[in-house]
Amino acid sequence: MCGRKTLTKGKRKILEELSIDEWEEGFEWFPHFNIAPTHTTPVLIRDSLNRVVPMRWGLIPHWAKDMKIGAKMINARAETLTEKPSFRSLVDRRRCIVISDGYYEWQRVGDQKIPFHIHSPGFSIMPMAGLWDSWTSPEGQIIKTYTVITTTPAKSIAHLHFRMPVILPRDKIDPWLDSGKTPKQKAVEFLQPYQGELEYYRVSMSVNSPSFNFPTCIDPIL
Repeated sequence: MCGRKTLTKGKRKILEELSIDEWEEGFEWFPHFNIAPTHTTPVLIRDSLNRVVPMRWGLIPHWAKDMKIGAKMINARAETLTEKPSFRSLVDRRRCIVISDGYYEWQRVGDQKIPFHIHSPGFSIMPMAGLWDSWTSPEGQIIKTYTVITTTPAKSIAHLHFRMPVILPRDKIDPWLDSGKTPKQKAVEFLQPYQGELEYYRVSMSVNSPSFNFPTCIDPIL
C-alpha cells in the first residue's frame, strides 16, 4: 500500500519538473516531509489544460453519505479498478497524477515495523497514478479527494512490502490524464510495477507520527 508520502519541493520546482499549464489560484504549497491521509496536496488533472488543484487524500465517492469512507479509500488496487463500484467510473473520466517525490513503507522485522523512504535518484518527482472525485457535504461544501493506485512492487523493493504505488513514466503522464484520447482499456495497461531506478534507506521512527513534518523525516539512519 501507500499510506505516507513526501513532496519536498515548493511550487516553483514542481512547475519546472512537470508539464503544467495552470496552478489553481490561491493554492499555496510548501515542502512537506510526511504527508498522511486527509492532508491536502497538489494533484494534476486534465480538463482543457494540465492543471494543478488541491485535493484531500482519501477518496470520497460523489455518492457517499458522509466523508468517513475516505479513510478506507486512500489506495486502489490496479488489478480490480474496473470491478469496484467506487472506482470503475472514475477510470473513464477522472484520472489524475498525484504529485510526490517519495513515499514511506514499513518493513516488518520480527515484532517491529521499520520505516524506509523510497524515492527516485536525486529526489525527482515520482508521478503516481490516481483517481479523483468531487463530493458535496450536507452543508454544500465541495471537497475534491483522491486515491493512489497501487500494484505489485518492483523487484528492487519487494522485500520491503508486497505493494507499491503505480509510478508512471513521464511519457505516460499525458495519455493517462487525457481520457478523451486514451480509453479505459488502454489506460489500465499503464498500471505496471515501476521499471525505473529506485533508491531507499531506513529513516527515523519519528515518521510514524503524521504530525512530525520536518526535513529530518527523510534523513537516512545508517
